[in-house]
Amino acid sequence: MSRYKSKGSHKKVVKSSVQQEASNRPVEPRVINSHPYMKVPVVLGEQTVQIDLDSVIEFPEPVLEIKRIKKNLKLVQCRLLLPTNKLFLKGFVRKNIQYATPKRGGKDYVSSAIHSLTVDVPFQVVTRIDLISEPDFRSTPPEKEFNYFRSSHLPKGFSQKEHLLSGDFTEHNQISEEILNELPYCELLSSRFIEYDEVLDREMGIVKGHSGKRMSAPFEEGTFRKIEEKMVVEITFKVLQNQQVLLHNYNKKDEDDWESS
Repeated sequence: MSRYKSKGSHKKVVKSSVQQEASNRPVEPRVINSHPYMKVPVVLGEQTVQIDLDSVIEFPEPVLEIKRIKKNLKLVQCRLLLPTNKLFLKGFVRKNIQYATPKRGGKDYVSSAIHSLTVDVPFQVVTRIDLISEPDFRSTPPEKEFNYFRSSHLPKGFSQKEHLLSGDFTEHNQISEEILNELPYCELLSSRFIEYDEVLDREMGIVKGHSGKRMSAPFEEGTFRKIEEKMVVEITFKVLQNQQVLLHNYNKKDEDDWESS
C-alpha cells in the first residue's frame, strides 16, 4: 500500500491495493416448468422506409452563409394497422442550422456573429411492410342470440287441450365476447439524411445586418433569408408485438435427431 500527500495546506491521501481473486463455482439454474411458455417481443418486420421532403425555411435575420446543419429524427407515430400490413408513420426532422449574420463590413471584409435556428420539418406517410412473422390478431366474433322453448295456455276461443308452443317472448338471451389484442409497436434503429439546400433570395453585392440595414462589403458577398430544402430521409426500424411462445428444451437427443434427419 502506498500513501501520497499533496502539496499545500490541503492534504489528500490516495490509497491503492491489489485485490485477491476470489474463487467461484457454477450453480445449475432452478427450473420449475419443463416446457415453459414465455411472453416475449416477436419481430414482425424490419424495414427501411424512404421519405422525400421539400420545404422552405425562413430565417429571422439576414444570413451571410450557413456554417453547419445538424439533423435528428423525431418519430411520434409508428402504427401497424392490423389485420393489414399498412404502417402509418408520422414525425419530424429536427434541423439545427448554424449561420453567420453580418455585424460590420467594409470593401474588403465582413464581420459576422454566429447564430442558430432550430426548426421541425414535419412528415406523414403510409407504407407497406413485409411481415416476416405472423401477427397475433383475433377479431371480436359476432353477437349471438338464443331463446328457450315455452308452452303456454291459449286464451278463450281455443280448445283447452291445445297449447301455444313457441319461444319465450318475455326474455332476451345473448352471447357476446370481447377480444383484446397486443398492440404492435416500433423501435427506431437508424436514420439517414440526404439533402440539397438552395438559397432563394440572395442578391450579390447587397449585404444587410441584423437590423436589416445595408452595409459595405466585398462585391461578391450577399445575404439571404430563405432557403428551399430538398431532402431524402431513410428510416430503419423494427415492428414488434408481444406474443406467447413455447420455449423448447434443448438436449443431446434433439441434436442427434436433427443431424440424422
